[in-house]
Amino acid sequence: MHTPPLPSRAPHARAPCVAVAGLSARMLAQSAARAGFNVVALDIFGDRDTREYAGLWFDIGGEGLVIDRARLHDALEHAARLPRMLGLIVTSGLEPLADGLARGERMPRFIGNGAQAISAVRDPRRFFPMLDEAGIDHPEVRFTRPADPRGWLVKRAHGCGGVHVEPAGGEGGDGVGDDASASPAGPAYFQRMSPGRSMSALFVGARREVSVIGFAEQLSVACGKLPFVHAGSVGPLDLPPATAERITAAIRTIVWQTGLTGLNSIDFLLDGDTFRVLEINARPSSTMALYDAAWPGAWPRGLFGCHLDACLDGDPAAVPPAPARRVAQHVVFAPRGFTASARFSDACFVDPACHDVPLAGTRVEAGQPVCTLVVAASTLAAVRDELERQHARLLQRIETCHECSHDALSPR
Repeated sequence: MHTPPLPSRAPHARAPCVAVAGLSARMLAQSAARAGFNVVALDIFGDRDTREYAGLWFDIGGEGLVIDRARLHDALEHAARLPRMLGLIVTSGLEPLADGLARGERMPRFIGNGAQAISAVRDPRRFFPMLDEAGIDHPEVRFTRPADPRGWLVKRAHGCGGVHVEPAGGEGGDGVGDDASASPAGPAYFQRMSPGRSMSALFVGARREVSVIGFAEQLSVACGKLPFVHAGSVGPLDLPPATAERITAAIRTIVWQTGLTGLNSIDFLLDGDTFRVLEINARPSSTMALYDAAWPGAWPRGLFGCHLDACLDGDPAAVPPAPARRVAQHVVFAPRGFTASARFSDACFVDPACHDVPLAGTRVEAGQPVCTLVVAASTLAAVRDELERQHARLLQRIETCHECSHDALSPR
């Protein structure tokens, strides 16, 4: 059941307004509210804390965990008419729609990368040849099915969160036939699996210059035929100076070639001192919350403000010399289907480690996200231990949700 726009907190009378949108808008809504903006949030979950940070929330969900294009456009046209509307910032899930949002009429101004910059890094037929020309290593890529698909992955260029990555062979396959084809999820391509730790770097582009904020290790889980569903990150990590500089140099080259602006992230594999680029996320990624927590108070309006400054004024972000603490964020997936009770929702809502908290009455099916845990500690070992403790605690809370009702306020 979809719900109408829901006001949740009194706006600041004279503060500018921003619209934030994605599959889940909580992270951006929280960051924008902390930066002093009035927030309009558009997503498919309508989580309790999203509505707490936003003065107005719109349901843009379609069938399943997808965004409905018509609902999105209707909500954005409504948001554009609000007073003091500064513009729209998007996060994951809107990659297939980004070009239309940037060019759309009767919508808030798009604050992020333009269509050319997005295409330069999201179109695999442009991106990987650019890396080759610059001498930046990446796993082998093909646009037709390998004769032996074992050891290969098939990816959709406009996907996110690992749900766009599947093994190239096996039952169910990839559905792209012998040639990589276009679909609403973007063109497909084949990428050889390579060794290494899955890593990311968050960076801010401005006037073709770049500030690298930090490096993090990515967490993933297997879900059915999807081997690498995104489940969070841990960082900031200290890489050997020479390795960090080579990765930073590669990012500088990509930004210079493409003109990427504002917050973006790069995914790569790190094998010893060798790195291979996987892809670019040409929008604020979930790790911005990780770095904001690692460097509390380092930026006057957080990294949300840095994104605005880079996109609107061309101002680069300052990078603190060392993190104050280490942070882990982890998406917890439901081990079984359950309906969130009022007790469960209340307990999570007041727990500082829990984010993306479902409303009481929300139905969460097995394998779907329950909430996101965010914990901090002085060392990486300590933060991993704390994450494990909080995870076990959340699973215990789920067990208190007895199947007394299947009436969901906002089904996931």
